[in-house]
Amino acid sequence: MATKLEREFYDRPCLAVAEALVGKVLVRRLPSGELLKLRISETEAYCGEADTACHAHKGRTKRTEVMYQAGGTIYVYLCYGMHWLLNIVTGETDQPEAVLIRACVDASGPGKLTKALLVTGELNRGCICGEELWIEDDGYSCSVVADKRVGIGYATQEDQDRLWRFKMQ
Repeated sequence: MATKLEREFYDRPCLAVAEALVGKVLVRRLPSGELLKLRISETEAYCGEADTACHAHKGRTKRTEVMYQAGGTIYVYLCYGMHWLLNIVTGETDQPEAVLIRACVDASGPGKLTKALLVTGELNRGCICGEELWIEDDGYSCSVVADKRVGIGYATQEDQDRLWRFKMQ
C-alpha cells in the first residue's frame, strides 16, 4: 500500500531529499478525479544562496520568494517561455533550497513530465502534500547514483562539478 509523503519528509537538507525522492511516485489528481502517476527516476538539488546554479543565488526576488517558504512547498516556473518545471522546496523556512524533479520513468525530461501530469504554474506555491499533487512511497527500491547537474553553464565550475543529480541506476 502506497503512503503519501508527509511534510516532515521535506523538512530535511536538500541533498537528502533529492536522493530519497528517486523511485517514489509523483501523483497528480485532475479536476475530474482521475489520478495520473509517474515514478521519479531523476532529481537535482539546488542548495541555497551559496549555490551559483540555484535561482536564489542572488537573494530574494519576486520569483524566488517561493524558495524561502517551508519544506514541501511547490515551486513551478516556466523555462525558456515554454516548459513548466517542477521543484519541491526543502529544509527550513528562509533557507532557499529546492529539488528539481528532472525525469520520470515514462517522461524523460522535466518539461515532459509536467506535460504528462498537466502541471502548470497554477500549482506554484501550493503544498506537495495536498490533494492536487503529491508524492507517494509504494515500497519500490532501486539503486541511486549521483552525477553532475546539467544545463547550468552559468554556474561556477565548482558548482557545475558537484554530484547533486540523483538518478536510478
